[in-house]
Amino acid sequence: MKTPLIAAILFTAIAPSAAFASQDCPNVPRDQWMSDAAITEKAKALGYDVRSIKIEDGCMEAYAIDKNGMRVEVYFHPGTGGVLRVKGDD
Repeated sequence: MKTPLIAAILFTAIAPSAAFASQDCPNVPRDQWMSDAAITEKAKALGYDVRSIKIEDGCMEAYAIDKNGMRVEVYFHPGTGGVLRVKGDD
């Protein structure tokens, strides 16, 4: 009797965070991802000076300098190269 209740509580606690993560970084098969070079070119076209790229939570994350000289983290959609969010360096 307690097991279904515990499972329901865990599901309601975990489901919203999983849904939020999927909105930010979509589930795209790895063979459909853009290359690091292509993401770097997209970022340059947007005015970012890319220092490095890494993969985080299904997104391609570029550590870069923006047009104002500020350090930023730019999260790109791995399949389309669209900017999902930009996070400034705090």
